[in-house]
Amino acid sequence: MKPSIGTGSRTGGGSAGGAARLSLLAITWPIFIESALQVLIRMTDTFMLSKVSDEAVAAVGVSNQILMFGMLLFNFVALGSAVVVSQYLGAGLRQDVGRLTASSLSMNFLFGLFVSALVVLFCGDLLRLFGLEPELHALARTYLTIAGGGLFVQAVMSAAVAIIQSHGLTRQTMLVALGMNIIHIIGNYLVIFGPFGFPKLGVTGVAISTVASQTIGMTVNLYLLRRAAGVLFRGRDLVRWKLEDAVRVLRIGVPASLNHLSYNVNQLVTTAFITSLGSVMLATRIYTMNIAFLIMILCISLGRGMQIIVGHLVGAGEQEEAYRQVLRNLGRSMFITLAGAAVISLFREPLLGLFTDSEEIIRIGSTLILLSFLLEPGRNLNLMFDRCLQAAGDARFSAVSSVLIMWLFSVPLTYLLGIHLGYGLYGIWAAFITDEWVRGIVLFLRWKSKAWQSKAIVSRAAKTAAG
Repeated sequence: MKPSIGTGSRTGGGSAGGAARLSLLAITWPIFIESALQVLIRMTDTFMLSKVSDEAVAAVGVSNQILMFGMLLFNFVALGSAVVVSQYLGAGLRQDVGRLTASSLSMNFLFGLFVSALVVLFCGDLLRLFGLEPELHALARTYLTIAGGGLFVQAVMSAAVAIIQSHGLTRQTMLVALGMNIIHIIGNYLVIFGPFGFPKLGVTGVAISTVASQTIGMTVNLYLLRRAAGVLFRGRDLVRWKLEDAVRVLRIGVPASLNHLSYNVNQLVTTAFITSLGSVMLATRIYTMNIAFLIMILCISLGRGMQIIVGHLVGAGEQEEAYRQVLRNLGRSMFITLAGAAVISLFREPLLGLFTDSEEIIRIGSTLILLSFLLEPGRNLNLMFDRCLQAAGDARFSAVSSVLIMWLFSVPLTYLLGIHLGYGLYGIWAAFITDEWVRGIVLFLRWKSKAWQSKAIVSRAAKTAAG
């Protein structure tokens, strides 16, 4: 049975009753599990490759930084589609969703092919930015060539998942992610450890396993888009896009994605800083971030859940209810975030011990994980209001403010504390904490101002349809 989120009449009035009835946790917990499973794919790579060598882990870790940057490019369409579809559903304009979906899928497919080609052609140049040692460079290039060549699969899947979840069907995408993980883990086991006569392919095998599991996941999500979400479109909609549809999607997607891209470039720069500190510090950062990312996805999932609810409410013209729901749920999300930080802090040394035997890495990583009590609440504040402002149509403010703070304040602070003053990873983590809190407070104040209430997309769309 489909959730009743935002199921208003076709003729425009819409109702947010479904969105209001469906709680944040009901939407969020499948998103969290799905996101955790996606992270588990990377953690599985790290864990299994750690049985090969720390060099293999470092090579794949650096390559994944580039791949994550590539995948964030696809959010230009995916994020915009999620917001526009949510507002359309809230307003009851379901007849336009199929056309928007077709345009989004085909745009991301073409863009994905372009990005895949760039990564394959320039992977060597991209990796040289990190100053890797020759052995690490060779391993990373192998992984990046294969996994980067399959980025177009992730492009299509990201658009499909965003639209499915905008219908409130978060459990379905969670189950697909579970299946992808099972396939990926089995694939890794076969190509890393070589049972039953399989060749031991190491880094190469992990890259192949990654692309194969993503291809299966994309296929299933496309099926769900039609069968579970009931999104129907004509074949010609895939090649003939309406200009106004693209404008609405990109009006949200471009600023939102630039914000995410800026953050990812920030992380690439930070990784380059850490690389200059040596391979031990780089491995510490990779292991620690893999563990701490479990808390980060709590914040991401809560923000995504609120984004779906806010999108439906704003589409239905219920801005005041959206305002109140976000503030009511902020305290709950903070509590959940701190609880997650407490759990990983309690088991920090055993968790790090899963990846390495190095006492230095475990010692430094343990301290960094304890700093999650300061870092993650700030991240939660930032991500929650970033997503809600996007859902309300106010993505531009969120993007501009975050990018300016990041590059004029946070990056210089990272270099100052971590490299210039010599505090290393501790100084870099202090800069992370400051960055998240400053950006979060700015976005919180924007939400409180209610300036976003005049930014809804669906009102303009409804007027266009009525005209």
